[in-house]
Amino acid sequence: MPAQIGLSTITATIASGAALSSAVYLGANFLVGIYIPSNWTSANVTFQASPDGGTTWGELYSYLGAEITFVAAPSQFLAVDPTLWKGARSLIVRSGTAATPVNQSNTVNLTLVLSL
Repeated sequence: MPAQIGLSTITATIASGAALSSAVYLGANFLVGIYIPSNWTSANVTFQASPDGGTTWGELYSYLGAEITFVAAPSQFLAVDPTLWKGARSLIVRSGTAATPVNQSNTVNLTLVLSL
């Protein structure tokens, strides 16, 4: 099947026994989807974001003051509103929330779908 024009993917890995992924560089791209693999330990998905490509990090919140949270389950594709990522050049994906992280039982590779 041919790739959709303007879309690319990058992997965010959360190690077994951890709740935070490796940092992923978005550059000028926006996150538009997340594939949750079958070995995911059920938990919500939240994020840390960097406006400068990975030097400065903060928890990702909406302008209303709520943590950006997605309900996630194994083998699920999450469609993501790309406007949530404006200003974020790098992301760290978290299993669970900032207040209640959930360590993964296995190493999981989340597929992040990016668009220009």
